[in-house]
Amino acid sequence: MTLTVNYCYRIYPDATQEQTMLHWLEISRQVYNYALREIKDWVNSRKCSLDRCSLEREYIIPADQSFPTYYIQQNALPKAKKAFPLLGEAPAQVLQTTIRRLHEAWNYFQNRGFGFPRFKKFGQMKSMLFPQFKTNPITGWQIALPKVGKIPINLHRPIPEGFVVKQARVLRKADRWEVVLTIESDVSIPEAQPHGDALGIDLGLEKFLTTSDREFIARPRFLTSLYRELKLLQRKYARTKPGSKNREKARIRVARFHNHITNVRKDWQFKLANHLCKKDGIGMIFVEDLNLKAMSRGMLRKHTLDAAFGQFLNLLEWVAKKHQIYFLRVNPDGTSQTCPKCNTHTGKKDLQVRVHRCGECGYETHRDRAAAEVIRLRGLELMSTQGLCGRENAYAVGLPRIEETLSRSEAKPRKGRTRNAQQ
Repeated sequence: MTLTVNYCYRIYPDATQEQTMLHWLEISRQVYNYALREIKDWVNSRKCSLDRCSLEREYIIPADQSFPTYYIQQNALPKAKKAFPLLGEAPAQVLQTTIRRLHEAWNYFQNRGFGFPRFKKFGQMKSMLFPQFKTNPITGWQIALPKVGKIPINLHRPIPEGFVVKQARVLRKADRWEVVLTIESDVSIPEAQPHGDALGIDLGLEKFLTTSDREFIARPRFLTSLYRELKLLQRKYARTKPGSKNREKARIRVARFHNHITNVRKDWQFKLANHLCKKDGIGMIFVEDLNLKAMSRGMLRKHTLDAAFGQFLNLLEWVAKKHQIYFLRVNPDGTSQTCPKCNTHTGKKDLQVRVHRCGECGYETHRDRAAAEVIRLRGLELMSTQGLCGRENAYAVGLPRIEETLSRSEAKPRKGRTRNAQQ
């Protein structure tokens, strides 16, 4: 079994190295747009009927010409370099991975039925991938990249012993550069099994989360608390002249401010995830399988996106895996309308109602804590149907020969889609 981990570090290229990598990003953008243009032309040429041609567009591609697949476009790169010597200035593997990125987006569009890949404007290509290295690129406090040379790197955490650097992705963020190293090792890590105490977590906007053991975590307002300062920076950017140096400086200030908000949010969520996983006796964590797309389109969408529930759930799942804690998402429907003591439906509550009162058993507690307890019970019930707790019931989710439903946060494919290309 191979363990693959990504480590992110900051690098400090000099002026010459920075200009070289920016030039490569621009070449990659042109290759991406040219390859996308070939795909769009092929698709447009197949939109007319078989027995007649459209009056609005010409049938410019022969009917027997196959779809421009990844391998076809990749094999065309050597010929393109002879016609356009500019392409030879960038590493060949960087251009190949750029075409691969386009076809990954195309396949994603084919699977879900919407989201056709778009052309990238100047400066929109932010990363490039070096897929392989002959030797270890890390030498001391430097990283050696092909055709660039050695670049100082901030190894704030060393690469573990037994891991080999497989690939490196260079990122451009505002005015700083980062590199994401993919390291692999042939180690066997067992899957986390249910053990210890169970913890249910309910997410919300009044409190970021509430646990079933009566812990309330306030929600920091990362974006909304700094929105006034961000608004001023964006106003200065809008008042600058397009194409001027002042406009570029203002754009970098706005991008740097957004990166600051993102880093603060992610750091806080990492610390919170480690805090939850390091609780005494906790061996199982159950959370809601939220419909994040629907939540991000409501009237509280700004606060929902600022809280970044989806990012936190992914980080919590990853941290739980590191701590060998069993992580499971459960159905969130009716968690605030069910009594955790008697399992009675209490009816729909308005958002301003923050207290749970059951008319059957008289149980009274905070609304979010009652929802967290219901999530915990649903997780235990779901595991019991899978034979992990030694107790059987009639809950059908997770039983053998029962198809598992997709996550509620994933987009469902539409019926209408572009004709499947032969690949």
